[in-house]
Amino acid sequence: MTPLPQALGGTGAVVGWTLQDARFAASWNSGTGAARFGGRWNSIGKPVIYAALDPATAILEVAVHKGFKALNTVAHQLISFSVSDPAAVFVVQPGDVPNPHWLHPVPPNRDQQAFGDRLIDAHPFVLLPSAVSGRSWNLLVNAGTAGPLMADIGFERFALDPRLRATA
Repeated sequence: MTPLPQALGGTGAVVGWTLQDARFAASWNSGTGAARFGGRWNSIGKPVIYAALDPATAILEVAVHKGFKALNTVAHQLISFSVSDPAAVFVVQPGDVPNPHWLHPVPPNRDQQAFGDRLIDAHPFVLLPSAVSGRSWNLLVNAGTAGPLMADIGFERFALDPRLRATA
């Protein structure tokens, strides 16, 4: 279960979630996939781990690229980790993004990736609004510097609710 916020009696910890193809789960914290192909917030060659602050957003972020069929037929691991120093998380509010179109589901461009590269170079963790769910957050993890700040790493076998595949 996702921990309740501190105000509701929970831990209040910053927890990141990422969904990874099980074949690559052992190297989940390398940022290799994002470095190889680039992403919304990083250019090719920049190792970044794409995560979210909740498991549902992490699942949607993968589903939008792979489709529910892949999540239903290829084994995946849902990985969680806590950020031991919340002050290491740099928060980017929607108004801080130079071009508001970057927060919508459009293909990324080099300027957007360069903006993300600068943020990732400057911070171990960067929190940005999700393009898939504008009311959710993506957590970008600098694969080179964030490792010592991640704790309580957990792996669980992911199972897609088959109702999501029934009509897709």
